[in-house]
Amino acid sequence: MTFASLGLSSPILEAVAGQGYEKPSPIQLQAIPAVMAGKDVMAAAQTGTGKTAGFMLPILERLSRGERAHANQVRALIITPTRELAAQVAASAAIYGRKLSLRSTAVFGGVKINPQMMKLRRGVDVLVATPGRLLDLYNQNAVKFKQLEVLVLDEADRMLDMGFIHDIRKILALLPEQRQNLMFSATFSEQIRKLARALVHNPVEISVNPGNTTVESVDQWICPVDKKQKSALLTQLILDNNWQQVLVFTRTKHGANRLTRQLESSGIHAVAIHGNKGQNARTRALADFKSGSIRILVATDIAARGLDIDQLPHVVNFDLPHVPEDYVHRIGRTARAGATGQAVSLVSADEFKQLSDIERLITQSLTRKVIDGFEPTHIVPESRLDHHPIRPNRAKKSKVGHSDGQRSGENARGHKPSGKNKKHTSNRNRAGGKPGSNSPKKRQMPGENRRGDARVGQRKSHR
Repeated sequence: MTFASLGLSSPILEAVAGQGYEKPSPIQLQAIPAVMAGKDVMAAAQTGTGKTAGFMLPILERLSRGERAHANQVRALIITPTRELAAQVAASAAIYGRKLSLRSTAVFGGVKINPQMMKLRRGVDVLVATPGRLLDLYNQNAVKFKQLEVLVLDEADRMLDMGFIHDIRKILALLPEQRQNLMFSATFSEQIRKLARALVHNPVEISVNPGNTTVESVDQWICPVDKKQKSALLTQLILDNNWQQVLVFTRTKHGANRLTRQLESSGIHAVAIHGNKGQNARTRALADFKSGSIRILVATDIAARGLDIDQLPHVVNFDLPHVPEDYVHRIGRTARAGATGQAVSLVSADEFKQLSDIERLITQSLTRKVIDGFEPTHIVPESRLDHHPIRPNRAKKSKVGHSDGQRSGENARGHKPSGKNKKHTSNRNRAGGKPGSNSPKKRQMPGENRRGDARVGQRKSHR
């Protein structure tokens, strides 16, 4: 089966061939015909299987035959959870639509909004956006949806995890009812299906992998180690095995910064990316990592979402994720497009529950390797594979100042709160109530006041 057999036009086929691809991946074989037929689609596939091209190619094909976007109008809207993923998807639109007279762009928080408004003024055929910035642009009358033909929710599971559900609902209320809806996700959790019921109509459901399984070509193993010895162990693993390109996951931004400093002090060139880093710094760090000038990229889950790195040989979980599905997303960044890779997790005794949840999710026990000199004082218990279903995590509610998908007026990326608000907050914190009040702070009851792949198929072999 070739891309030509899927009914794509010559300009798109030439662009695909120019990237060195000749055979569609399984997700593309199923998704492209369904999208071109105008059907709603729910598709589940792991990172690196070609999801982005699975919807981008047929969308470009459809848009190439219609009326161009008018001023401030959008014809295809693709919503993503993070800036990195938005930039990657927009790059895919530009690459595969370069022989078509279509306009595409990406909009996201963390950068100035005026240049984005200028690009939208002429009208955009393909708009890739994070939820918060999209709502911000809409509220400033910079974007309109009268011409909208296709809506895509990309990485829908991550958007729910990051608390964007309320923004997504606001966006859906702004869109015309007559449109094609596509939902792409790594998993089909119950929360995803609940969202889908309000979005897609008689969808074609596609799943190229069993739910929440890991790629077989990834060699997965864990190193039991005391928490205080993790950075030293990681340093030794990198040096002893001569690892040259490693993506390391930490649970927090501060942990990423601290680990980066420790690696640098050992002579290992490393850089951190996370929500507190400016967009330009994140883009530059990723480019340097891809080129090989940076050996270790330390990232949080949010910052790493959507990273597209060819032939990444090693992924290290410095901290195990609290959400077991995130383990699948993390290690899915290695062993792409038929390559092999290693996923190593440094596990301390207090992470046993996370380890057990991960093994239950992927239905396999991970091999343990204790490294000489790093035998843990606090033993990680032997796990028994529990086949009971994992209780689903409740989706987070939106927070003010979220680091990705934010609105330009919110308190992040240098948008400081006004002096009035700062004073109001300070008084409230001191008094425990209204500004100026000396009344004691009200006791909070439990639960009270809670906030609310551009990859296409397989490359041609070069012998």
